Amino acid sequence: MATNHIQEQFLELIKENNGIIHKVCHLYCHALHDRQDLFQEILLQLWKAFPKFRNESKVSTWMYRIALNTAISDFRKQQRRICTVNDALPESTDLYEPGPAEQKERLAAFLEAVNRLSDIEKAIVILYLEEKNYREMEEILGIGQAGLRVKMSRIKEKLRRHVGGV
Repeated sequence: MATNHIQEQFLELIKENNGIIHKVCHLYCHALHDRQDLFQEILLQLWKAFPKFRNESKVSTWMYRIALNTAISDFRKQQRRICTVNDALPESTDLYEPGPAEQKERLAAFLEAVNRLSDIEKAIVILYLEEKNYREMEEILGIGQAGLRVKMSRIKEKLRRHVGGV
């Protein structure tokens, strides 16, 4: 009975917060099958960690921490393998919503610039876009607020350089 209750709690938590997992997967994987694999791996890691979750932090903070750590670990494993041309190409139909051509161009330039960032920088960007404050970022990433502010400043400058006039 207790196991069923835990499973129900976990499934409800995932249902309410699965957008976090999808965002992390989209940031670290371009190919649909890679995103699906990473999604499953993140779910597995969340399930393993769920019994230890004590509500001492927000659910979203806990999920981001596990999802980003899993994605970064997976990303590093992927970097060690030789990728094929098909794996390296993003599935553009899956990434973009229909809209004005200029908006698509700006989004593509931004995504390309984000993809050039390091693992940690990508994690900071996704948390920033989720409107997490520096205290929450510190809790999720384990990087001090002063260090995060410096990194964020450098990230913004890198993105400005890469995106340029777009």
